[in-house]
Amino acid sequence: MSSQYQQRLATLAQPKIQQTLADIGRGIEKECLRVTPQGRLSERPHPLELGAALTHEAITTDYSEALLEFITPVYHDVDSALADLERLHQYTYQVLQEEGELLWVASMPCVLKGDDSIPIGQYGSSNNGKMKTVYRQGLAHRYGKAMQTIAGIHYNFSLPDSFWLALQEAEGDKRTLQAFKDANYLRIIRNFHRYSWLLVYLFGASPALCKSFVGGVAGSLEEFNQGTFYAPFGTSLRMGDLGYQSSAQEDLTVSYNTLEDYIRPLHQALTTPHLEYQAIGVVGDDGEYRQLSTHLLQIENEFYSSIRPKRVTKPGETPINALYERGIEYIEVRCLDLDPYSPLGMDSAQLKFIDQFLLACLLGSDAEMSEREFHTSAANLKLVVNEGRRPGLQLNFCGECKVLTDWGLEMLDKMAGIAEQFDQVFDGDDYRQALQQQREKLEDPEKTPSARILADMTKAGVGYFHFAMDQSKRQQQLYLQQPMAAKDADLCARQATQSIERLQTVESEQELPFKDFLSDYYRQYDSLADI
Repeated sequence: MSSQYQQRLATLAQPKIQQTLADIGRGIEKECLRVTPQGRLSERPHPLELGAALTHEAITTDYSEALLEFITPVYHDVDSALADLERLHQYTYQVLQEEGELLWVASMPCVLKGDDSIPIGQYGSSNNGKMKTVYRQGLAHRYGKAMQTIAGIHYNFSLPDSFWLALQEAEGDKRTLQAFKDANYLRIIRNFHRYSWLLVYLFGASPALCKSFVGGVAGSLEEFNQGTFYAPFGTSLRMGDLGYQSSAQEDLTVSYNTLEDYIRPLHQALTTPHLEYQAIGVVGDDGEYRQLSTHLLQIENEFYSSIRPKRVTKPGETPINALYERGIEYIEVRCLDLDPYSPLGMDSAQLKFIDQFLLACLLGSDAEMSEREFHTSAANLKLVVNEGRRPGLQLNFCGECKVLTDWGLEMLDKMAGIAEQFDQVFDGDDYRQALQQQREKLEDPEKTPSARILADMTKAGVGYFHFAMDQSKRQQQLYLQQPMAAKDADLCARQATQSIERLQTVESEQELPFKDFLSDYYRQYDSLADI
């Protein structure tokens, strides 16, 4: 443990700082597919009973009409966020029961019948709604639709200003508060990239997939049975070459050393035409939009990353303009698979461990990250994605080889002091227990979700589809056997109705022609040209 880490850990234990940990902000975004009773992707529109996808604050869709996304408000403790997420699931299962549909509980999709069977999300006739749909059309033309059916969890994490002010005072830092926050959030992100392989090892839950996802072409995978490919020691194929990846973005190197370093290459990618995408065109011969632009990125969300600096945007504002004008507000962790063994796709212990992991990244090195180190970290992650449970697997540690399990246990030892701080704040031992659960996975790889999935598939003599389908039916029955309270059902129904009313209001307002709307949106990037 470095002296710098020890010093910051001691600072964290100061009562004035420790008490602010109770005000950490946490929000969850969870994606999952709607499927038919036969386990095929639903081709039905987003259910009206769930509200309007464009204007509902808690239940929307991601890429596809069939890809639901549940969004919680910001909470100050993990369990309250999970309780809110459970309420959304209870209501959704009741709605889907009428059509016999259920939620697919795994990250890699169900059996797919080609791109034509994947309905793109529809958001109505407003300019904002059109923009969301056209963006998805662009993704389809650029990458195909199958990749967009992969589901995951995004965990939003923010430290309160009271924490930052106390830490800044303790360290005698004279920058503005926002400059201090920006520097430290980027410090978290750099260290996250150095060590995110640990989260993928511990929580990766996609070691196998249906052959239909890759058109029956194995690539580097092995055949598990007639319908399934897998990686024998893999952890999270979702995070590998089969998941959210883009060959066109391979030359896009984004730095997290300063906020300007982060914004600059994204701005270039958002404003520079890409030859391959120019061939697609913006508007087809039929007059319909094929994509938002011919640039390397249509919008910032197209940049694939396991973690992002974020800022709540004003209506119509671009994300990087918001970051440049007002700085980082929170970070979004994006490398989490759905856990098919958990009704919510995650559990309290997992999120409490991630809290500790993110604070460990804050206490860790403040050294800048070179392009070489960034690529080394990416190589470590890729190795763990494909072979994370291979006995004796070694990763690149500062130019030397280090056994994954040894490195992981060292990191957990460093986090013990953070667990103690959280448990003192919340008057319990949940954080220490969460840490112990992850220690057991490092000591015994068979306890990881990826190993459990493959073991259960082998024991039952079934492939990925039947395993995930059985788990989906189990979770469905669990929710249907525990109907939600009447007041909660009424609240969810009221939220759905209100979202439809808001959509009607939005669509009734006089708007610019869509072409002018897009021009105004992209014109915002002009102010960042000289960064």
